[in-house]
Amino acid sequence: MEKRYFAESELIINADGSVFHLHVKPCQLADKIILVGDPGRVGLVASHFDTMECEVESREFHTVTGSYKGKRITVVSTGIGCDNIDIVLNEMDALANIDFNTRMEKDDKRQLEIVRIGTCGGLQPYTPEGTFICSVKSVGFDGLLNFYEGRNAVCDLQMERALLNHLGWTGNMCAPAPYVIDADKELVERIAKDDMVRGVTVACGGFFGPQGRRLRVPLADPRQNEKIESFEYRGLRITNFEMESSALAGLARLMGHKATTCCMVIANRLTKKSDTGYKKHIDDLIKLVLDRI
Repeated sequence: MEKRYFAESELIINADGSVFHLHVKPCQLADKIILVGDPGRVGLVASHFDTMECEVESREFHTVTGSYKGKRITVVSTGIGCDNIDIVLNEMDALANIDFNTRMEKDDKRQLEIVRIGTCGGLQPYTPEGTFICSVKSVGFDGLLNFYEGRNAVCDLQMERALLNHLGWTGNMCAPAPYVIDADKELVERIAKDDMVRGVTVACGGFFGPQGRRLRVPLADPRQNEKIESFEYRGLRITNFEMESSALAGLARLMGHKATTCCMVIANRLTKKSDTGYKKHIDDLIKLVLDRI
């Protein structure tokens, strides 16, 4: 098969040889990667490193590569939302699998292991504040994967249809076209072990209306969260809301990488309770992931 050439307009490389948004060079990316939303959380993850190799900051993207117990790890902040995951995943894959000198796809592909550490809202009685949830499946309300060829081959189409019917979105041109994607099974087994809830995570395109929060603007479907919480498919229930897991799992699958998302619940939408002091507990999740990645 003929190798692809990537034009300057499609893969933008900075004058110093780094990729456009991240400003990271190919040699600075490890095979094991932790993603966080908050740029400030990169320092918290990196504080556990035994050595630090490089640090790069560009916009909301803060990157540190170092070593932890003999493992070379890169931690990158993505900011909020699946649109930023699209940028980060594509640029990391380019760093790993495109020759920046020739702009040609490499013969030997690197498979990256990627774990997102974040926060989320719990949707079930068994996901109170402080629960660690590892996403076995993610439901994308963001629509991102629908722009890529091959999405049907990697998605759970039967679960998608069941969810559409349950929500009453079939035939509604104004409703999202959700996709359902599995996280990498081996990575989930290794990261979740027996002390995390293995959940189904909905990744939303916003924090307020898309997650059923009403402030001054009324919601199109005031019963949306009630429907999501009651949905069951082959013994699976939707456990939590966040904003990135579907794009991460979906793009990683299409690119040949391994990925999952681990979140700590900081608010439970059923009990209407939240923990604003969660930051002192998130470090426990970080240490678990660092040990297991």
